[in-house]
Amino acid sequence: MAVFFFSTRFLFFSTIISILVSIALYQLDTFDPAPFPSDALASATTSIPPLLNDGILDGAEFVGDGLLNRPEDIAYHRDSGLIYTGCADGWVKRVKVLDSANDSVVEDWVHTGGRPLGIAFGLHGEVIVADAYKGLLNISGDGKKTELLTEEAEGVRFKVTDAVAVGDNGVLYFTDGSYKYNFQQCVFDILEGKPHGRLMSFDPTTRVTRVLLRDLYFANGVSMSPDQTHLVFCETHIRRCSKYYINGGRVEVFIQGLPGFPDNIRYDGDGHYWIAMPTTVTTLWKLLMKYPFLRKITDMTVKYGFNPIGLENAGVLQVDLDGNPIALYRDHKLSHITTGVKIGNHLYCGSLLHSHIMRLDLLKYPAQKWL
Repeated sequence: MAVFFFSTRFLFFSTIISILVSIALYQLDTFDPAPFPSDALASATTSIPPLLNDGILDGAEFVGDGLLNRPEDIAYHRDSGLIYTGCADGWVKRVKVLDSANDSVVEDWVHTGGRPLGIAFGLHGEVIVADAYKGLLNISGDGKKTELLTEEAEGVRFKVTDAVAVGDNGVLYFTDGSYKYNFQQCVFDILEGKPHGRLMSFDPTTRVTRVLLRDLYFANGVSMSPDQTHLVFCETHIRRCSKYYINGGRVEVFIQGLPGFPDNIRYDGDGHYWIAMPTTVTTLWKLLMKYPFLRKITDMTVKYGFNPIGLENAGVLQVDLDGNPIALYRDHKLSHITTGVKIGNHLYCGSLLHSHIMRLDLLKYPAQKWL
């Protein structure tokens, strides 16, 4: 009986001490998350498309399996038939895709010394790379020359040079996801809930870098409209894509309340944008977005080496030129999808997790009406 009493009393005081220590650590931690804008908490009712493929892994092929280390973005060069992609090991790789995904040829092309993310093609055959750590790069001479174009704006260094698009006049438009946190610290950016992102331009003629928009909630993918009048860019943390009109700088919502967190956005040349979403909005995400104190607790757990935030049900949303949703391709077993590019009849997907590019034949495995 005495042993039981001692054990109960020990458990009681241990619990109280643990609670007091936790409260003290919480109070002492300087991390100060902010409330997200109310529209960031909106449901996805307006962005649900009429068509759905809810199991894309069933028909997926894996291009360059085992040879591509987390290929984040994809750019297709139509003249050569090559896919360019940036990998976690610092390589920009070129992929020759054949009828069989297993026969695809992967080439180590250029090593940037950083983490290449967004990729686009310049007007004179050069490859423009948004390197998370290096800045905006120009690779020319078939890979023989790599030039740093810009690494800061208004005296503030880029921390996550993310995505890039090229105008018909040669001007480069790109995003810096966060000027506060680097690529490896991105989880803290969303947990803090403050806008550290920027949309910028770089003019190769004048060599001037301009900040077009600031205070964005993790500025991510960017795409030029087919008529060259505006950009469509993504703010990951608040599940919104917006238009930026190049003449005048007007901003308007393109699509919001997305069913997942948008990463890259790509125009397919056929009247559609494809928005990649690394994860759906899970119940945990909803709670974290709504309550800053939960994000502070999560921040503390991440600092101690445990990240409870899971990513799931990733996919790609197809929308028209007005932002109206058309079709969603996803899979509940899939996560970390960062790019969706339509090449011919196939959808090619990049990832921050996998060692391949996923390919889906859209004719064989189309999205269908919701059941």
